[in-house]
Amino acid sequence: MIGEMEDLRFEDNPDPGRWRHRKREGSGRSVVAFVLVLLLFGVLGGGAWYGYDRFSGYFLAADYDGPGSGEVVVEVKPGDGGSAIGATLEAAGVVKSARAFVNAANDNSDSTGIQVGSYKLRKEMKASDAVLALLDRKNMTINGVTIPEGWTKMQVFEEFSKKTGIKYAEFENAAKDISKLGVTAEWLKRTDGKKVDKSNIEGFLYPATYELPDDPNATDILKAMIKNFNAEMDKLNFAATVKEKYNISPYEALVAASITQVEALLPEDMGPVSRVLYNRAYSGDFPCGCLQLDSTVNYWLRLQGKEGKSSEKLTIDELHGEANPYRYNAPGMSIGPISNPGDIALKGALNAKKSPYFFFVTVDAKGRMAYGKTFAQHQANIQVACKNGIPIC
Repeated sequence: MIGEMEDLRFEDNPDPGRWRHRKREGSGRSVVAFVLVLLLFGVLGGGAWYGYDRFSGYFLAADYDGPGSGEVVVEVKPGDGGSAIGATLEAAGVVKSARAFVNAANDNSDSTGIQVGSYKLRKEMKASDAVLALLDRKNMTINGVTIPEGWTKMQVFEEFSKKTGIKYAEFENAAKDISKLGVTAEWLKRTDGKKVDKSNIEGFLYPATYELPDDPNATDILKAMIKNFNAEMDKLNFAATVKEKYNISPYEALVAASITQVEALLPEDMGPVSRVLYNRAYSGDFPCGCLQLDSTVNYWLRLQGKEGKSSEKLTIDELHGEANPYRYNAPGMSIGPISNPGDIALKGALNAKKSPYFFFVTVDAKGRMAYGKTFAQHQANIQVACKNGIPIC
């Protein structure tokens, strides 16, 4: 059980006796009374401001409307109080501010019953809902495996193999036909004429925490992940939306989301990066009509069991070799996903606002990106990145 939440209560005037003054005789009485009135209003004004400050801190704490989306695992550690839990939730994107959580916890007398442990919560929850979720034991992870956003299928197989003892090869065998695992027909076709490889499960392993049964097997684990993927896609109305907005297949948008997940570090860049990918692949205004990304080339290297490389170390054959379907100048949208994207990247691919940009580059240590319409603008952005210590020069 955690310690009692910080109390946030209004205080009465701490020294009511200071208002008592001895009544004076004589001609100075009116002046003293006048000064006393000024003093009284001045102190009351200060008290009112103090009260407002406490009031605004309580009632105006930044909070989401809820109910939230996606999934994240947070840990309540031994000794954590309200502020510590609130800070954890804020850092994980569950609540908008730690203060909102503390306020909500103070309003819920059951909040002192929050237990130490790990919890599966949604991102961008209303603070009061987050308190209730922490009080619900169903949200605690007991025998869970957490798959982060952006992991490849190889990383997913390795993690489940490590946690369950199931051989890596069993996951490979189980993934040979994704249509038998729950991937529906609308995900197995593209509008650009390229074929979808039914033996490639990449992109469909939705990042989340999965509770394992006592005797799990590879097929059931992958089915559970794809069931979760389908449920999230239904919530986003993903397939219908990308068809209507961009006239592309949901699989092509999934590919874009998987690349965006790898390329963009910040949530606000997910949409703009996805738009650059669409502009390059589909606009007809980018000279090669290709993506020209190191991330797709490095994915191909990892499929071969090799380590990824920085841009300057990639060879001509690795970048442009015909044997690499993820090569630098492969026309159109990439042949397949290069990671398993999470909720934010998927929403970025779904809501990629129109822009004239064909280039992006990370320009500072915080992961912020700059965008360019022309190669000259892109080169100028690269120089900014170099000045900020980004190792691309």
